[in-house]
Amino acid sequence: MDALRTTLFALSAASSYTALLYKLFSMRRSWRDPAYIALMTTLILQCVTFTFGALSPNLGSLFGVPNLAILLLHLAAVAYCISAQLLLMLWANPLKEIRARIRAWILSGAALFVVLTALFFISNRNGTPASAYAFGSREPLILTYLLLFIISQAVPCVTIYRQCLPYARSTSRAWLRRTLRTLAVGAVVLFCYCATRTVNILSPAFGWHLGKWAILPSVFSTAGIVMVSFGLTMPSWGEHVSAVARWRRNYSSYRALYPLWHSLYQSSPGIALEPPSAGERDRHWSDLHYRLHRRVIEIRDGWRALRPYMDRADGAEPGNDQAAAEARKIRQALAAKTSGVAPAESRDNSAFDDHNAQTFAAEVAWLTQVSEAYGRLG
Repeated sequence: MDALRTTLFALSAASSYTALLYKLFSMRRSWRDPAYIALMTTLILQCVTFTFGALSPNLGSLFGVPNLAILLLHLAAVAYCISAQLLLMLWANPLKEIRARIRAWILSGAALFVVLTALFFISNRNGTPASAYAFGSREPLILTYLLLFIISQAVPCVTIYRQCLPYARSTSRAWLRRTLRTLAVGAVVLFCYCATRTVNILSPAFGWHLGKWAILPSVFSTAGIVMVSFGLTMPSWGEHVSAVARWRRNYSSYRALYPLWHSLYQSSPGIALEPPSAGERDRHWSDLHYRLHRRVIEIRDGWRALRPYMDRADGAEPGNDQAAAEARKIRQALAAKTSGVAPAESRDNSAFDDHNAQTFAAEVAWLTQVSEAYGRLG
């Protein structure tokens, strides 16, 4: 079980260092930015906490003081929780509005440092086993120390959870909203760690034998920290994910619009701002957003040029596929323009029949349907 616990601490440390290194290499903000300082401090303390967690079983004595690594682990964990709380407040509020709250959290943490350190050195007599601080003890001072420590971990979990959800609902930034929701879930998992760890701490005093269930706090701790590490880096890498997704959508739409655009261009070459080159359909890996706009505008212009060749009497029947009906009318109009025979009653030079896209994305989606229907006509 000790080996499994050490492995879980090592996994938590690895996720923490990964998040820290990612933010170090991906962020270009000034160290004067309070939110950036709080973020980097949180990640550094997270790394320190779980590094000590992984190493403490093998550090019986540090600087000649038995079990000192456990005290440093606990103090780092307290500092980490406070730093995470400050980070969340700085993400959601201007610094000038929360100075008093920040000061209160820091002073509370300092007071807790003093109390925990005093309890540790009073209770840490010669021969006190490390397991007493790791798993619990009947000794009142050690029990008080451990319960005070676990309360210091549970309170930020509750406050972070209670703040994340309202902040997530109020922000308009999609990836910050996802970050806050991820951190809220992580806070719940870490609270489960606190609850199960409390049972572990009290088990010697009540004579409970937990057996294999004693590993449960370490499992919750690792799961929660991996989730928190994931969430803390989400705002920076999330924008890159969105950019790649947008590029894929634009490229897919750009290709899908080609059959309709190409036929309209052949009928009215003047619609193109730039003449197409060889391999037009598969090129242009960059500037896709601009090229997609150009393609939509050119399709609109080419479609309007066909209005004099569209028969006013040829309307779409109710319930039919409007995109397929529009594609059929465009094909007939192209044929009429090629033959030079215009219908007796042509359509006016306006928008697509019964279709008025409110946004550019909606217009792209509509034209894509028409282009795909047009391509199916052969």
